[in-house]
Amino acid sequence: MRFEGRTAVVTGGGSGIGAAIAERLAGEGAKVLIWELNPQGAESVVQSICQAGGVAEAVACDVSRLESVQNATRQAGTIDILVNNAGIAHIGTAESTTPEDFDRIFSVNVKGVYHCLHAILPSMRARGKGVILNMASIASRLGIQDRFAYSMSKGAVLAMTLSAAKDYVSAGIRCNCLCPARIHTPFVDAYLKQHYPDNRDEMFTRLSAYQPVGRMGEPAEVAALAAFVCSDEAAFITGSAIDIDGGVMNLR
Repeated sequence: MRFEGRTAVVTGGGSGIGAAIAERLAGEGAKVLIWELNPQGAESVVQSICQAGGVAEAVACDVSRLESVQNATRQAGTIDILVNNAGIAHIGTAESTTPEDFDRIFSVNVKGVYHCLHAILPSMRARGKGVILNMASIASRLGIQDRFAYSMSKGAVLAMTLSAAKDYVSAGIRCNCLCPARIHTPFVDAYLKQHYPDNRDEMFTRLSAYQPVGRMGEPAEVAALAAFVCSDEAAFITGSAIDIDGGVMNLR
């Protein structure tokens, strides 16, 4: 029960990695506020948490809009932990990415993180403590084919992490980011169904083999690392980009 008595916000906690992190933090005692644009997904995760004996609430929030984030922040009260997980993916090169695609990725993946930091950091600073965990990606540090806009956005998340960690270390606030490789989420399944309906299994095997360990990661594995980094056991860790990548960064 490392998080008993603490309130954690998990943006985009209605599915995939965000849902796993929300469930893990709640399972260890946190009151979890799931900030989501998808109310059905958020309510489903809240129901799962509550059935397991945890405490969670779904909060309608569009992280791409500052006023929406500010409203959610006012409703939340004291926030001890912020997990900036909400994000969207995009496939394309600099040529094939349209201005609309680029702006959409930027508004959610970059401005969404900024909006949450902008709204929540003042209260953390006033209290002299707080933990922030941003979801970056190995794409922030490694060239990945056809991920131009997505990589741009995750590079910005990494830079914001380092900047916030530097600016607020003396205020007792820790800020880190996780850099996952490919994680088996509903997005992966939807991507394969849309683009490779006739050879889904073959492509799944190829995508899995990209990681030297020979498989994709699981959301629960990312959640376990997130819980550690957000806990007091990681009190000496700030300004770090932590890989959870099946060996991609160092073994490929």
